Amino acid sequence: MKLVKAFRRLGCLGALMVVAVPALTVISMFGGEDPGSSKPVGAVSDIPARMMQAYVRAAGAMAQMAPSCKGMTWQLLAGIGKVESGHASGHQIDASGVVTPPIIGPILDGSGAGGNTTAVKDTDGGRWDGNSQYDAAVGPMQFLPSTFAGYAAKVRPDGSANPNNADDETMAAALYLCGNGRDLTDTGQLRSAIYSYNASQAYVDEVIRWMTQYTQLGGAQPPTGDASDQVQTVINAARSQIGVPYSWGGGDATGPTTGVCCTKGGQDGRTVKGFDCSGLMVYVFSKVGVNLPRLAADQAGVGQRIPASAGVGALKPGDMVFFSNPAEGIYHVGLYIGGGQMLNAPKPGDSVKQAAVWNYDFAGGARVLK
Repeated sequence: MKLVKAFRRLGCLGALMVVAVPALTVISMFGGEDPGSSKPVGAVSDIPARMMQAYVRAAGAMAQMAPSCKGMTWQLLAGIGKVESGHASGHQIDASGVVTPPIIGPILDGSGAGGNTTAVKDTDGGRWDGNSQYDAAVGPMQFLPSTFAGYAAKVRPDGSANPNNADDETMAAALYLCGNGRDLTDTGQLRSAIYSYNASQAYVDEVIRWMTQYTQLGGAQPPTGDASDQVQTVINAARSQIGVPYSWGGGDATGPTTGVCCTKGGQDGRTVKGFDCSGLMVYVFSKVGVNLPRLAADQAGVGQRIPASAGVGALKPGDMVFFSNPAEGIYHVGLYIGGGQMLNAPKPGDSVKQAAVWNYDFAGGARVLK
């Protein structure tokens, strides 16, 4: 009892340290694949994982960077990225997002290359496109240097924004599409936003076709329509942390933090800045003024409890979803986003990701937001 209590104090994944069943036994139940390490939406169709990470982070960041914008999704950004560069096809993207070799479109000298018949004089001194006479679109989202420059300070206030960085370009694209507070759940405003990116109705149709396809393939997306703004904000806040490392005992209302020592597997949370499962919940719900207790077991007592017997189908986007076993009680929590999917910080050595709600140890949920 003392051992269990000590690990519950950390608020997440005590099961990793006290369950007697070997990990391989659990893994074999799922055909050799640990459900806690389910791939995030980065494995959708033809989208490289690092580009997907950039799309998801940029869409999630709009809740803070463009709060009056509604309905920004990774699927929209992926539709743009597909049409503009094939998701940086043929190029490498390193862990920091830098694309090599740089993506540079046709020189816009009015010759007709790339469909351009109007010369666009140089605006960047050739810094990004290598031409000091005329401009060319640059990066995986194909911004003109002058257009990208208009968003660079927001993307990276330190002045280091680079159009051939996947994170910087997708963030700039999200800001551009959001405009002065567009409602992208409205078809007319969505089409207008895409048309402003490239003034062609055929282009708009193609982007929407890819956006629709990615929505169908990629599972749940941030809710729109009847979902409250608070639910949207919480889910976007969680999405913006995808890829942040798991840290035992890490995370609070301010964001990722170092954690505490130590897991059975040897992770010292004091050396990793990130989130554990309940720390992530504290952070995302703080964005709408909800101050959750730190422990997953205590979080289960907040709001309207949804019993396990009601099944996953009783959950709504924005609910917390819990997992428990007889030895420890509740040991894990994630944020339900619909479609049988959740966002969570699974375990040491992993990172914040989207995954299917685990079909073992399901312990129901808690609804804090309406």
